[in-house]
Amino acid sequence: MRRRREEPGWLHGKPPPRWARLAPPVALVALVFAQSATPGDIELGYFLAGLPPVAAFAYGAAGTAVFAGIVLLLLGVSSLGVGHAQGADLATVAVVALLSVVIAWVRRRRDAQLVSVRTVAEAAQLAVLPPVPERVGPVRCAGLYRAAQRGTLVGGDLYDVRVGPYGVRALVGDVQGHGLAAVGTVAALLGAFREGVLDDPELAGVAARLDRRLLADTAGAAGSVGSAGSAGSAGSAGSAGSVGSAGSVGSVGSADAAVEHPELFATALLLEFPPGLDLVRIVSCGHPPALLLRASTVSEVAVEPGPPLGLGLAGADLAVVADVPLLPGDRLLAHTDGVTEARDAAGDFYPLATRIPALAKDPAELVEAVWQDLVAFTDGGPRDDVALLVLSLPEAAGVPG
Repeated sequence: MRRRREEPGWLHGKPPPRWARLAPPVALVALVFAQSATPGDIELGYFLAGLPPVAAFAYGAAGTAVFAGIVLLLLGVSSLGVGHAQGADLATVAVVALLSVVIAWVRRRRDAQLVSVRTVAEAAQLAVLPPVPERVGPVRCAGLYRAAQRGTLVGGDLYDVRVGPYGVRALVGDVQGHGLAAVGTVAALLGAFREGVLDDPELAGVAARLDRRLLADTAGAAGSVGSAGSAGSAGSAGSAGSVGSAGSVGSVGSADAAVEHPELFATALLLEFPPGLDLVRIVSCGHPPALLLRASTVSEVAVEPGPPLGLGLAGADLAVVADVPLLPGDRLLAHTDGVTEARDAAGDFYPLATRIPALAKDPAELVEAVWQDLVAFTDGGPRDDVALLVLSLPEAAGVPG
């Protein structure tokens, strides 16, 4: 499962590209030959002084020092016929060369720190949202995730597929907000879902568990803000005595703080493949419907949507569970609204259902084909998080493979 856009290799600790390493020596050789081919009264050698800073971005401190030494030698030894730098001029070039070596050393050190931090960040994000395996129990899986915020692996969308005592269960969700600010909510929902896979015999109970998780997180955030606001009000009263305006200022501060912690909510689609049955059970909590791919036809799965999670309305008694029969070869495509709400240059939404038949020729590459088509449609990719998850039973449905 591909999780991110391709980025330059040197951002992952790999050596700089070959062109960056070849540019300084090629420029040096070119300047030397240019100087030898020009009349004696035209001096091009001083252009060599600009090469050590360029080399500092492609070489380490030692390589830059060697390159700087060659430049100083060519400029300082007049018998070589390249340059005639002396006194203050040669000292200026030497200072530039020394600074280039320092820059190369600092750059390498910062690069190493960046690689270390990035490695830790990627490991932490992958622990929150690990790649979906190709098969979970009897269910075949294919997933694709793209975070809207560049440089991150996890945003405001989520999915997971787990096997438990009540069958294989899958979750596709979209939490309020996107980017790193939503990762905490994503982690909380995934943790609750994984517990529900093991503990809740009914799929509606899993939805209720996720709803309670968000309600508890909202209450905890509100409690923290309330405590801070009370302390601020007390401090205002103590300092202002009986002046009522101080209390008003404290109230405004509490209101401003509350804005920083709005209610948490999320939409979600829960799916369950019961053992031994050729069907899927689906619960929708305000989420876009899944698509059923059957032969060459594509249709939305008819499920009565319930309220989003986090509003206290997705209880086990209120969730509507739909049983959808499956035939051999059927595939279910669940997605987030980052797909269907993506727009092209004319402002038209991406027509996922009508595009699928032309993209579903290779089942194994369906999610990647949808993503590439989405990038072309939007001329560069959507600006929201995108999650795609394809699920299907084996041809001999109901028989674990």
